[in-house]
Amino acid sequence: MNPLKVLELVDVCSSYGESDVLRGMNLEIGRGEIVALLGRNGMGKSTTIRSICGMLNPHKGEIYFNGVNVIGMPSFKIARLGLGVVPEGRRIFANLTVMENLTGSSRKGYWDLPRILDLFPVFEDRLSQGSSTLSGGEQQMLSIGRALMTNPSLLLLDEATEGLSPTVSAKIWDVLNSISKEGISILIVDKLSKSLKNLSNLGYIIERGKTTWSGNLSTIPNSIVGKFLGI
Repeated sequence: MNPLKVLELVDVCSSYGESDVLRGMNLEIGRGEIVALLGRNGMGKSTTIRSICGMLNPHKGEIYFNGVNVIGMPSFKIARLGLGVVPEGRRIFANLTVMENLTGSSRKGYWDLPRILDLFPVFEDRLSQGSSTLSGGEQQMLSIGRALMTNPSLLLLDEATEGLSPTVSAKIWDVLNSISKEGISILIVDKLSKSLKNLSNLGYIIERGKTTWSGNLSTIPNSIVGKFLGI
């Protein structure tokens, strides 16, 4: 494990029953880097996230997070090492208030309630509001705030702006840019966009469970985009 890397996947293979999804996935994230994971539907992006989080146990390969090989480790222990997750579909606790969502699993550190409210002032006067009444964009903001309140060293976002309006998406990109300046590493699963190109230090494309391309997204060849992303 390279000490400058917060996360390293080495030839990771994961399956659902008899169905192989990851077939030798490789990926690295340096400390403070923003990395994008791209690919068409069904190519293994969410399975990669699930494997990192411990929700799916790879049967081959290694996943090093903050210097620890987390293969076979329960999800809650991986989270304690400094992993924050914004899952696909947000998955806020709909029966809880905004405040309860933010503070329920919080840990002491830089990211506290005042700083979260600075990032998302829309919640300042709505802490007692039921989270189920929030719009989709507000729920995504709440999910990001909840993850930050655990004070992670790595933040994972699965489908970061899916289903959000351009205005809300722009707000999410601005927030992620601000977060990165505080030294948090970020792995983003999303569609290729100008905003993602501008935000990311590095991008990976996954095709049939393997890394097929990696590099600077601002210089990604059109031939690669067309072949592997269908854009």
